[in-house]
Amino acid sequence: MFDAALKDAQTRVQAALDDAMAGLDGTVADAMRYTCQGGKRLRAFLAIESGRMHHVAPAQADRAAAAIEAVHAYSLVHDDLPCMDDDDLRRGNPTVHIKWDEATAVLTGDALQTLAFDILSAPDTGHADVRVALISTLAKAAGADGMVLGQALDIAAETADAPLTLDQITRLQAGKTGALIEWPACAGALMAKADPAPLRQYAQALGLAFQIADDILDIEGDAAKAGKRLQKDTAAGKATFVSLLGMDEAKARAKALVAEAEDALAVYGGAADNLKAAARFVISRES
Repeated sequence: MFDAALKDAQTRVQAALDDAMAGLDGTVADAMRYTCQGGKRLRAFLAIESGRMHHVAPAQADRAAAAIEAVHAYSLVHDDLPCMDDDDLRRGNPTVHIKWDEATAVLTGDALQTLAFDILSAPDTGHADVRVALISTLAKAAGADGMVLGQALDIAAETADAPLTLDQITRLQAGKTGALIEWPACAGALMAKADPAPLRQYAQALGLAFQIADDILDIEGDAAKAGKRLQKDTAAGKATFVSLLGMDEAKARAKALVAEAEDALAVYGGAADNLKAAARFVISRES
């Protein structure tokens, strides 16, 4: 059931992204389309599932899914730049600055970010108050108090006098990874004007479990399956959940967070089974 729902979300969000980029021409447009191919589409899945649970029209949920995937893609393009994480491989393909150049990568990220808000601002996304709520919350999640803050803290950690503590790394990852997981999980409730609190609690646990799983994969994973270079943090001497907790405790913490995420969904009953499966998926994935 989960596998089918994830595949459906992947197909639907790709169609929505293709539609949003239809008519765009030039090198940046080519790079945008290149960047928006592949990936797990977990964030799109969360938007679509939370929409389904709240009886949001599928076409509306697809727009929220496309918006979050556009922002996520932008964050990856910029994160891969030499001035950031300096990666040459993403999803098994050359990163944008390698395939084109750094200026194209910067502009591609910029264009993808603004595309997300263009998608959300369109009347097809919903009533004006719903569109404003989605836009304002995504701006916060992606901005200086969310993903960008997490990225900034991550960069600062590279030149810090001492490795980050567990509390510091948890705060960093709540922004860098968690904020763009929390937004789509809550998007369905926002579109339905329902209380997003249970989904927010779910997503906060899910985001942290996701990052711990990433830290585990960085050590135990297969680079070919991951589609990117591994063990970069270890080589750089950066603190991770694994370095701070140890491998066994990190795996135990991830499992506990999955259980916490599932418990947060109790109010939805069986309607949340796919979201529960998603929580289990994030700590068993290979990429």
